[in-house]
Amino acid sequence: MNLIYAVLAFLMAVVFTLVGVTRVGSWLVERGNPPAGGFVDIDGARIHYVHVAAPAHADLPPIVFIHGASANLKDQMLPLRPLLEGRAEMLFFDRPGFGWSGRGSGNNETPSAQANTVAALMDRLGIRQAIIVGHSFGGAVTTAFGREHPDKTLGLVFLSPASHPWPGGATSWYYDLTTIPIVGWLFSETLTYPAGTLQMAAATTCVFSPNKVPDDYVARASIPMVLRPSAFRANATDVAGLYRYAVGAAPHYGEIKAPTVVISGDRDKVVYAKIHSVGLVRDIAGAELVWVHNLGHKPDWIAPDLVVGAIEKVAGRDADLQAMAKTVEARISGDMYGAGKCADIKLPEAELAPT
Repeated sequence: MNLIYAVLAFLMAVVFTLVGVTRVGSWLVERGNPPAGGFVDIDGARIHYVHVAAPAHADLPPIVFIHGASANLKDQMLPLRPLLEGRAEMLFFDRPGFGWSGRGSGNNETPSAQANTVAALMDRLGIRQAIIVGHSFGGAVTTAFGREHPDKTLGLVFLSPASHPWPGGATSWYYDLTTIPIVGWLFSETLTYPAGTLQMAAATTCVFSPNKVPDDYVARASIPMVLRPSAFRANATDVAGLYRYAVGAAPHYGEIKAPTVVISGDRDKVVYAKIHSVGLVRDIAGAELVWVHNLGHKPDWIAPDLVVGAIEKVAGRDADLQAMAKTVEARISGDMYGAGKCADIKLPEAELAPT
C-alpha cells in the first residue's frame, strides 16, 4: 500500500511540475510577445487586430488577411505588409483563441463563425468591402466569408488552402486528444508546452520544406504563442473540426462569385494540394490556379511577390501570375531543406486529381 501511495505521490508531483513549467513558460511567451495592435469586442470575444489605415492615394482596395492554424496575425503581416504599405488599407487580426484574441463563449469554433467575426470586425473599422487573403486553415474561413458575405467580398486569394474533404479525414493525434473532455484539458495544461517547445524547430522545418525557414521566423512571428494551453485547445478544436466543415461546405463553393486566385506548391507537406487547391479552382467559376514547383506550405513567406501579384489580379489589374510563378520557381529550384526528415504527403492513386 505504501508503494501505491508513493507512486501516486510521484505522479502528482510530475503533474504539478509540468503545470508549473507550462504556466511559467506561457507567461514568458506572453511577456516576450506583447500585443501589436488594438482590441475590440466582437460577440463576446476580445479580438486583437492591426489596422493599417488607407493611404491618401491607394491603388488597391482594402485587404483582410486570415492566418492559418498554429499562427497569429504576424504570420502574414511580417512578409506582406512591407510590400503593400502605402498601397492599400490593410487588416490583420488574430483569429478567435489565437495570439492575443479571446475565443469567446464557444461561438467561434467553425470557419463560418470566424468569417462572421471577420465581417463584424470590418464593420467596426469602417471597411465596407475587401479582398480576403487566407492561408491554410484561413482558407476555410475565406471560403465561408466568400459564400456568406458576398456583399463584402471584392476578391479572394487562397494560399495553400485547406478547403475540401481529404482521404480518411484524419488529423494529428494530439489534436484529437486535446478535444477530449478532461483528458484534453489535462494534456494541454501539462505536456503541450514542454513537448511543443522541443518539437517546434523540426515541425517548422517541415511546414516550410523544401524551402528554407526564414531566419528567426519562430521568434519573429510569435509562433510559441500557440503552445499556451488555451490557444492550443482552440487550435485543436479548429483543426479537428475542419473535416466536418469541409464535408458540408465544399458542395456549395460554386456559390462563390468573386474573382479568385489560388496559390499552391507541389511540395506542400501539410495539406493535400491536389485536393484543396485543385478543388477550389474546379468549383469556383473563373478561379485561377497558380501551381508553383518546389514550393512548400508557405507562399506568404517564400513567394510574397507572387501573393501581391495575386492581390493585384483579383483587384482587376493586369498581372501575369504564371510568369511570376516561373520567377519564383527559378529562385527556389535548388531548395532541399528537410530532405530525409519531412515526407511528402501522397494521395492514393484513385484520389489523384489532374493538375
